[in-house]
Amino acid sequence: MLNRRSLLLGAAAAVTTSSVRAQTPAPGADTVVAPDLLQPSATIDLWPGGAPGMADPAPVEIVNERSTDPTYADRAVSGIAVPRMVVFRPPEPNGAAIVLTPGGGYKNIVIDKEGHELARWLAARGVTVFVLYYRLPGEGWSDRANVALADAQRAMRLVRRHAADYEVDPDRVGAMGFSAGGHVCADLAARFESAVYRPVDDADRLSARPTLAAPIYPVISMSAPLAHAGSRSNLLGDSPSPADEEAHSPHRNVPEGAPPHFLLHAEDDGAVPVANSLALRAALVQRGVPVETHLFAHGGHGFGLRYTAGKPVAAWPSLFLEFAKSVGLLLRPA
Repeated sequence: MLNRRSLLLGAAAAVTTSSVRAQTPAPGADTVVAPDLLQPSATIDLWPGGAPGMADPAPVEIVNERSTDPTYADRAVSGIAVPRMVVFRPPEPNGAAIVLTPGGGYKNIVIDKEGHELARWLAARGVTVFVLYYRLPGEGWSDRANVALADAQRAMRLVRRHAADYEVDPDRVGAMGFSAGGHVCADLAARFESAVYRPVDDADRLSARPTLAAPIYPVISMSAPLAHAGSRSNLLGDSPSPADEEAHSPHRNVPEGAPPHFLLHAEDDGAVPVANSLALRAALVQRGVPVETHLFAHGGHGFGLRYTAGKPVAAWPSLFLEFAKSVGLLLRPA
């Protein structure tokens, strides 16, 4: 168990009001396209002066390495007092960007298999990826149920604010999330205009609407029987009111201007029922929002890229890229 200070990816030096911290990439990271060699190139703190509604005492960041296999990492991070984005820059950026929200049941965030691994894969294909270390609602923050959404909105706005710095087209910034991070993604796509924090600088004048949203095996409903019990409790507390459940169930809040959605779920998901994705799909269709849905018989929960070998669900990343091209996040070759 290590604290955040021992795991910062590089020496911090604030260079803008949003605290962009430069880092030294691994040798060859600027030129090698192989996904396993791409490394984070910067960390962007979301909140100048600290995140709003700070807990007292402030959370202490803990990184728990859960893997016993030395060939891959499986870190779960909790106690995130400094919400931030870790940036994966492609050797040849194509102008597209994605804000990526890993899962973890709102108890922690699983930064490798649902974060950095996907970021490397996407960056190898030209997409600039911002892995979001969002605040966890059950760690003493005021307005607990909205802190992750506030971080996601702020992240989208900062990516657009710094689009030129990262060779990103501000009109091509998508969102992707997994499990509870899929809830963050879907909540952002539904409530991108909701005022869940006070503006802190000029970045907050920019839109938080993603160009597309890709909630992957997402937690959606906060009501029984569909709700994932752990995510619901961590987000809303042990006894939320029906009004709180409705306010934080993305399928009940889809606006007509919601972005196109890519939905992916396995029918045999034993943790988050596939009916969560189906409920969101039905709401999107009712609102006339473009949606592409892929359901696979086998895959379970939490497969990411790592646990798809030999299964039809292994096709999902390529399916996502084709969808991203169809809605304009990725531009098709001329």
